[in-house]
Amino acid sequence: MAEPAREELSALAAIFCGPDEWEVLSRSETDGTVFRILTKAEGLTGADVPLELVFHLPVNYPSCLPGISVHSEHLTRAQSVTVKEKLLQQAENLLLEPMVHELVLWIQQNLRHVLNQPDTGSGSTFATGMTVDDGLWLTLLRLDHMRAKTKYVKTVEKWASDLKLTGRLMFMGKIIPILLQGDRSNIKEYLILQKTSRVDVDSSGKKCKEKMISVLFETKVQREHKRFLAFEVKEYSSLDELQKEFETAGLEKLFSEFVLGLLR
Repeated sequence: MAEPAREELSALAAIFCGPDEWEVLSRSETDGTVFRILTKAEGLTGADVPLELVFHLPVNYPSCLPGISVHSEHLTRAQSVTVKEKLLQQAENLLLEPMVHELVLWIQQNLRHVLNQPDTGSGSTFATGMTVDDGLWLTLLRLDHMRAKTKYVKTVEKWASDLKLTGRLMFMGKIIPILLQGDRSNIKEYLILQKTSRVDVDSSGKKCKEKMISVLFETKVQREHKRFLAFEVKEYSSLDELQKEFETAGLEKLFSEFVLGLLR
């Protein structure tokens, strides 16, 4: 398997880190890798539809398209086939580059429209090449540690600047949360960089990739959420200070549900 594909698998495992979200089903030097991702997307009624997406990455991927299968108890067989066909159409536009996360994001945003227009003909509203504006997104990450802190922080600041992301890199004792705000595709690029770059050093001082990052939460920015104007690095001397940062940003629920859990 090509190095970009191996790095993509590593990044996907970090992104889809919730309970049962990710599972590698098989690996083979001759047949490639098969894995499944469990996600949800808005259906016709406005309710979330659970989706099981199975991807088969051949050994020469991403020079060729992945195999894709779609399963859901909430979709008919015909609807599942239509979703698969639309994903493959999108994949054709992304040939030669890692594409799985991009495809998952696309179906999360477009499932309802796909089900409304199941015709796969050339007159479809979602023909190959069409993209949808995801709007402003918010993602909460957690880093386990930083050994080479000065260099690591500068790298994170550069990535955020290059990708036009705003938010906070926060330090409070051993807790290192990161809030990112921006275009969803740019946040995805950040996650890939974070997971695949040699950004830190191991216990022996050798450069290493970040293997301990986790995605705690992501959502489209809501009306009550503050829009961050810049990306800032901040250190907090107490949990109360950290909590106030989240409250000021309209993220009290995010703090209580996810950040407090890091202390347990």
